[in-house]
Amino acid sequence: MKKLLLLPLIALAISCGAPSEKTSEVAELPILGERYVDDNQDTVYHSIADFTFANQVGDTIRKEDMAGKIYVADFFFTTCPTICPVMKKEMLRVYEQFKGEPNFRILSHSIDPTHDTQAVLKDYAEKLGVPDAATWNFLTGDQEKIFEIGQTSYLTTTMADDMEPGGFLHSGAFLLVDQEGRIRGVYDGTKTEQVDRLLADIPKLLKP
Repeated sequence: MKKLLLLPLIALAISCGAPSEKTSEVAELPILGERYVDDNQDTVYHSIADFTFANQVGDTIRKEDMAGKIYVADFFFTTCPTICPVMKKEMLRVYEQFKGEPNFRILSHSIDPTHDTQAVLKDYAEKLGVPDAATWNFLTGDQEKIFEIGQTSYLTTTMADDMEPGGFLHSGAFLLVDQEGRIRGVYDGTKTEQVDRLLADIPKLLKP
């Protein structure tokens, strides 16, 4: 029988203070989300579910395309009148620092795919100064699947809400995901000091 060990994301993030021993920089980063011990007494960690979306140049992006890579994920929409412009300004800092790294990606999921078509996302990316999808993918697809993966895999808020400006409610979180699809950090994408911490954590996962 599987023994569930319920470890909430926020509780894990709070509990991971400075390591007592610097055995490795990767070990400094927690593995966030629920986990359980299986019948073989192996720990099974929360990981991002399978997904299939399309990016701004029409390419299909699947979970298997991220195998062996680390990436930062977030959720936004192009007409967002509140936090998205700040988030994208901060994400540009991440892009500029790591755009030459072959094993790094950014996945920005639109929660308004009806408006945010491939053409709209391509224009949006180019205006940000992202000429291609080699590093930064702006994703669109079935809205319910985007909401679902945001809430159940990335453990963040993504939903339609007519009471919110722009008609959607979403978190400003940037989520750092490792080569095995596990969440290793959550950062407030509207705060420069939080993104500074993300910029310092990314190389820890990129090291062999």
